[in-house]
Amino acid sequence: MWSFWRSRDRFSLEELRYLTDQLKKVQIVNEVNKNFVIEALRSIAELVTYGDQHDPTFFEFFMEKQVMGEFVRMLKISRILSVALQVLQTMSIMIQNFKSEHAIYYIFSNEHINYLITYSFDFRSEELLSYYISFLRAISGKLNKNTISLLVKTQNDEVISFPLYIEAIRYAFHEENMVRIAVRALTLNVYHVGDEGVNRYVTSTSLAEYFSDLIKYFRKLCIALDGLVFEAAKNPGPESTSSILSAVDEIEDYLYYFSDAISAGVPNLATLITNNVLQLLVFPLLLPSLAVEPTYGTQIGATTSLYLLCCILRIVKIKDLANSIAAALFCCPSDFVQIIEAKPNGITSNHNLLSENEQLENDGTGDKENNGSLRISVENLSSSHIHAVEDSYLQQRGVGPRFAFREALLSYIVHGDDIQVLGSLSVLATLLQTKELDESMLDALGILPQRKQHKKLLLQALVGEGPDEEQLFSSKCSSMKDGVISVLDSYLQNLKDQYGLSCSCREVGVSPRVYRFQVLDALVSLFCRSNISAESLWDGGWLLRQLLPYSEAEFNSHHLKSLKVSYKNCIDSLLQEVRGVWPDLLIAILTDEWKKCKKAIESSSPQKDPKSILLPPPKCTSDGESSLFAGERLCTKVKVFVLHHQLQIFSEGGALPDQPPVVSSIDLPSNSRAAIAGLDVLHPKPGTEINLVPCRIAFERGKERHFFFLAVSKETSGWLLLAEELPLKQQHGVIRVAAPLAGSSPRIDDKHAKWLHLRIRPSTLPFGDPTKFDSFGKGRAKSLVDGRWTLAFRDEESCKSSYSMILEEMNLLSNEVERRLKPLLEFDRSADDPDSSHPPSEALSSTSALPTDSL
Repeated sequence: MWSFWRSRDRFSLEELRYLTDQLKKVQIVNEVNKNFVIEALRSIAELVTYGDQHDPTFFEFFMEKQVMGEFVRMLKISRILSVALQVLQTMSIMIQNFKSEHAIYYIFSNEHINYLITYSFDFRSEELLSYYISFLRAISGKLNKNTISLLVKTQNDEVISFPLYIEAIRYAFHEENMVRIAVRALTLNVYHVGDEGVNRYVTSTSLAEYFSDLIKYFRKLCIALDGLVFEAAKNPGPESTSSILSAVDEIEDYLYYFSDAISAGVPNLATLITNNVLQLLVFPLLLPSLAVEPTYGTQIGATTSLYLLCCILRIVKIKDLANSIAAALFCCPSDFVQIIEAKPNGITSNHNLLSENEQLENDGTGDKENNGSLRISVENLSSSHIHAVEDSYLQQRGVGPRFAFREALLSYIVHGDDIQVLGSLSVLATLLQTKELDESMLDALGILPQRKQHKKLLLQALVGEGPDEEQLFSSKCSSMKDGVISVLDSYLQNLKDQYGLSCSCREVGVSPRVYRFQVLDALVSLFCRSNISAESLWDGGWLLRQLLPYSEAEFNSHHLKSLKVSYKNCIDSLLQEVRGVWPDLLIAILTDEWKKCKKAIESSSPQKDPKSILLPPPKCTSDGESSLFAGERLCTKVKVFVLHHQLQIFSEGGALPDQPPVVSSIDLPSNSRAAIAGLDVLHPKPGTEINLVPCRIAFERGKERHFFFLAVSKETSGWLLLAEELPLKQQHGVIRVAAPLAGSSPRIDDKHAKWLHLRIRPSTLPFGDPTKFDSFGKGRAKSLVDGRWTLAFRDEESCKSSYSMILEEMNLLSNEVERRLKPLLEFDRSADDPDSSHPPSEALSSTSALPTDSL
């Protein structure tokens, strides 16, 4: 009865008829006939799908015999899991592969689909749940304004039931990620249909709880992320970073889901999401976590909060949400007490956050008596008053519970650690780039770009509302207009009326220009800090360039003086590297970093992704004694110097050149060792013939070899050369080994005066290419280490002569590098300043400037 071994054509109507007839004869599904039932269901789905695309008579037969009813009947008369799986798979295959609208319309036009949707499956089987969710998602993929009406129940033209949507959102927070993803995709398919009745239904009071539950679940993800960040800070490694990135991906997926749902155009959906995001996430959790001092209620880390604020503003494109968050930055932590206390079942973070914020309070430079000096209440500030505000801000410390979150961001920039600086800069940059944010709100925050300020003033002047023409582009004209205050105050009033949030620290009548100067002061203070990474400083340079793209007018004397002092410190630091381990690569690194820095501060967005603040800081690739450590330090100093030099040009109103002003090379003196030795190339290769000094060296234990030795420098390159003697030319040899001269740290052995010890560093810096290093600073390729040479000479005099030769050539190399850097190093010096350069004789007599020991 159940045999399939017949001569019928497999893809024929006769085969379909036979399978249907046999299926109708089944009265109960048991272990005996279950295999036939499963195979029949599978084959019928295959035949009907084939007929939909090739022969309409197949589907006509399917409809005539009501085969879908047989599928449902098999489910009713079976308690076998594999049969339920096959029914769901059969329906999913047909729905996904049907091409004709007629077929889809028929499938959806009876109650069989809704029966399957609401059937009580035994979901203790994860496999069955997976098949069920795939079935629901397949249905949602075929929804349009015509088909969706077949799956809903209406009363008086209003949707009262939508089983597909209701059953799907039951699994919106399932522990299996693939199930959650499928549910989100299904709901988006529903929203994007655009059916007015369905839109009213999904945003009705009875179903609005889905969105609040969604935000609550999202909040749990945020707190879980904060726990991962906290643990990674204690135990950094590849596993912790991988966990953080996975959590970040899921969080961003949910935010993109919110954005996609809003883009569907469902009425009231944007308002629904905005209210829930503000009430359940931003106000009780994210903003209070920014407070420098501990606040009431639950907190997560400031680092995680800064990242999440950036993500919300960047991804969720809702005007009211963006402006409400910006307005809330003018509120104080104490303003949120009532909101937090109204959430008795709030979620508690996994760790105490006092340690993250204590470093600001415990800073030895703090002055608690200055708490409050960031708040300025004035009606009409004169220029002198504003400059007094500017000059006092750099000495201010402390942001307590009565100070706005905006001021906390600035405090992190001025006094926070590297991660807090980068996070605060990321928030300000994200606000500045948020198109949904009103320009008047940016002006109130003090981060409205100067070009937009001028455009705004020009428009006001054209309609007769602005200042006089001669004041139009003056930096001393106040930008406080009714529009600026009204927009901010309207959103603050809305926060009070709708969310019960009263902003107690908002000072009435404060000019936006005061806030703008606070931002500029914070950035200048940042540039003067020595304990911040170059990458964070570059992001600060990007923000400054956005605020002041082409004018130095808003820099006051205190700004210029602070930048000048910091720039001179950078010069001194760079000069130490000229006499350090890597002077031969300094100019090349500086030229490369100049281009990168110019590109970074002139780009359309900051170079650092906000998620980078969550990851553990990279481990140092080498110890403090190695040349690679010195190379990393050199790169950092060059990056900071380049930024400061470009800031000097910018502060004077100049345009940044594409290349740094470095002096070109000069002809090699005829009495130089390189010329006398006959070396006419910058990078000597094995086989080159030169004049040398005899010595011995063993590259392997017990295998001593005789070589000739020479130290030479040419332009900004220097080499230690070992060569084999030419039989026909005395005191001449052919180069066999060449090593960098710089960083060799020559030292005569204390017990053997004929021995000369040299450190041999790599010829290049491998971390110059970021693609060769992962996020932990660990090289993907084999890391290079310093080598050691011990040269044994014939007598003490030869050893001392070689030692002096190395020092002299190293000094010549450093002098040449310093000569080429002279236009950069003397950018702000007078040409007649006697301290602006060092004569060679002084450099030769100073042993402290030479790298005689390991760094």
